[in-house]
Amino acid sequence: MKVTELVSTCDKKDCPTLYATDRDTLLVQGEAPTNHGLRIPAHETLVEIPIDLIRKAIRDQLI
Repeated sequence: MKVTELVSTCDKKDCPTLYATDRDTLLVQGEAPTNHGLRIPAHETLVEIPIDLIRKAIRDQLI
């Protein structure tokens, strides 16, 4: 899979980041939340990102 960084909240590599893939999907890097009360299947996960990351991606016309 080819992955391209679209937008991040900082210049480091350990910040919430949005990536595009060559499979027409998005990958999201963020914190793994706990105590959310949701039942998530074992093959899936949740990540939490700042809403400003999505706003910046839209503003920059990346998605």
